[in-house]
Amino acid sequence: MVRLGVIVFGVGAVATLVTVAPLFLGLHPLPSAAYFVCMLMGVGFALAAAGLVRSIGAQRRAAALTSRPDQPSRPPGQAESPSASPSALS
Repeated sequence: MVRLGVIVFGVGAVATLVTVAPLFLGLHPLPSAAYFVCMLMGVGFALAAAGLVRSIGAQRRAAALTSRPDQPSRPPGQAESPSASPSALS
């Protein structure tokens, strides 16, 4: 998704350069459709940002799963707390 965002951003950036160049060179401006293609720059940026956020979330979930032990470990010799024992509940 990030890669797609970068590509769409690049197309929008090239379209922006092509659309603005005639204004600086004293030529006739391009039609309105060319200006709408320039908006792909913002769309590409949004796609890349969304892909980055999604990737960060996936990496955090993967890290949380690998760092979580199967059973909670207690230091040797430490007893279970009374509130957690089944006899304390009855």
